[in-house]
Amino acid sequence: MTALMLGRAGRRRVARAAGIVSGLAAGWLALALIVWACGESPREIAGEVLAGTWGMPYGIGQVLYKASMLLLTGVAVDVALRAGLFNIGVEGQLAMAGLAVATVGARLPAATPGWLALPVVLFVALAAGALWAAIPALLRARFEAHEVISTIMMNRIADAAVGLALAKGLAIAGTSRTPDVVPGARLSPLAAWGLPSMHGSAASVAFPIALVVACLAAAWIARSRVGRELVLVGLSPAACAAEGIPVGRRAGAALLISGAIGGLAAVAPVLGYKGYYESGLAAGAGFGGIAVALIGRRSVPGLVFAALFFGTLEQGGLAINARIPMEVTTVLEAVAIVAVALADVPAGKGWRSLSRALSRGPSRGGGS
Repeated sequence: MTALMLGRAGRRRVARAAGIVSGLAAGWLALALIVWACGESPREIAGEVLAGTWGMPYGIGQVLYKASMLLLTGVAVDVALRAGLFNIGVEGQLAMAGLAVATVGARLPAATPGWLALPVVLFVALAAGALWAAIPALLRARFEAHEVISTIMMNRIADAAVGLALAKGLAIAGTSRTPDVVPGARLSPLAAWGLPSMHGSAASVAFPIALVVACLAAAWIARSRVGRELVLVGLSPAACAAEGIPVGRRAGAALLISGAIGGLAAVAPVLGYKGYYESGLAAGAGFGGIAVALIGRRSVPGLVFAALFFGTLEQGGLAINARIPMEVTTVLEAVAIVAVALADVPAGKGWRSLSRALSRGPSRGGGS
């Protein structure tokens, strides 16, 4: 029995690795085709991407900065996915947390020491993200409302709420940014931790924080009763209900924890980079977390790798923008996600399903 379980675990690891490799291969092929269609050399463009990211200390720092946000938002989405939920609202949770962190951090006394200021603003980030996820969590737990619809709704509300709050007094007059947070609330840059070559980049201790959060989330899911029940609820809600597991409460808890981690992602741009919040800061990082979670495939190494991969693509897009539109990197992200999703489909199954659907034709009662 033990040998059988080990064999299954090995096959799952191989399948995960194959999915990641297929995503990378598909992304490279898409890059080569797009670059070739634009009249450029794929080899030269790939060289520029590597030179502008991992080929220089500043580029490495920028990749780590982007990866810190993507890793936290990816963990947030992953926690919800393990419970069978799809938290699309991390974008709004990050925005609301960023505004809350900047507002509280700017209103602390100027002489507040770091040992006090940092725990306060980190708690504010977690609480703000969880509070913004509370409405979808309540709707899911009490009324079984679909979380995709409610979290998308909360994203739109967050856009309006942030803009209104900035316009009504939280921003400096005549600008769309908050005042600077106090020095004690800032995250140290990596350049101050024995990496002086990264001076000038946005990399900060937000990246180590993201690594710790990813490990803690995985350990909590694997070793705590509530965490294990979240996974079971995601696998079979009906069976869990029959066994007396509170399915609704577990789903709500998953969304709250997911929102809290998504809110924590705001510390990288607000406390580690800008020192304040402005309209549009870190826009897209919440949606990028969805890609990270899907590529990461429910493992900490996979999530870290995916965050670094997409962080490299984002920074690489800036490096080649003079020759190739940086929007190409968005296309590559989509191609990689589709390739990984297809890797989960058994060979031939997708084509057989499609052929059966086409052979049946339109349904009798619903077609026009």
